[in-house]
Amino acid sequence: MKKTLLLLLRIFAFFEGISFLLLLGVAMPMKYAYDDPSLVKSIGMAHGILFVLYVINLGIVHFQYKWNLLISIKAFIGGLFYPIWDILCR
Repeated sequence: MKKTLLLLLRIFAFFEGISFLLLLGVAMPMKYAYDDPSLVKSIGMAHGILFVLYVINLGIVHFQYKWNLLISIKAFIGGLFYPIWDILCR
């Protein structure tokens, strides 16, 4: 069960990072270059949901693995400020 939670955390981290890159690399240019904000709404919503799932799963993993609080804070800050960090930490 514990390995499944850690794998799920990695999966959420990966897709959250990809969704952020899509938001910045595809949706935002489409919004400002072509006046088409539709992708920002859909990709932005997906990115927000994935981030919330990442944070919830991080909390679960923190308690199940009995992680040090500093490790969990680093994982949270890494996901918050460095979205590509989620991908690089794999």
